[in-house]
Amino acid sequence: MTADPSPAQQPTHAGDRVLDGPVLKALAHPLRVQLLDILSQYGPQTASSMGKRVGESSGATSYHLRQLARHGLVREIENRGSGRERWWERPHGSLILSTSTPEQDPAVREAARQVNRHFVQGRAEALAAFTASNPSELPAEWADAAMLSTLNAQFTADQLKAFTGEMEAILREKLEAYRSEPGTPGARPVQLHFNAFPLIDFQEQP
Repeated sequence: MTADPSPAQQPTHAGDRVLDGPVLKALAHPLRVQLLDILSQYGPQTASSMGKRVGESSGATSYHLRQLARHGLVREIENRGSGRERWWERPHGSLILSTSTPEQDPAVREAARQVNRHFVQGRAEALAAFTASNPSELPAEWADAAMLSTLNAQFTADQLKAFTGEMEAILREKLEAYRSEPGTPGARPVQLHFNAFPLIDFQEQP
């Protein structure tokens, strides 16, 4: 069985969802994670438009979108498009991967690792694309508004848990205050990263 999420992993906002075993297994495919990311970043899309972005046929993207829809990860937008040109969107809310535990089904643990790896790879590729972009590809005001920041600190596990919880609350509050709807004049997709984690290869001091 899938281990129950800890209190910190329980949904804290409307629409948040802890991914269980069947959903993790369905999502553990690089193309499905890509499609989910595209809907998160760019808003509603058709299978054809997503296929162009990922270099796949609309038939392939349609199939994977239907699999995601079976588990409620995406949904078709009613009364938009035609039978041949369906529009898809991702429901609002965060997706929460429960922490692996010894009691968790090994297949579920592996699916969670794969999903997390695909998400991390996508974030890394987006950051690499930004840092490698030619100055002429991005208006100066957007380049000036961007920030890449790394902070280092010594935390206990309790301090890290408290810090990440407080920062998540602040980020959510600020995000909702500034968020623009897709199609807003002058708006473009923006990706925000916040990472806080213990370094595994640090040298402990005596």
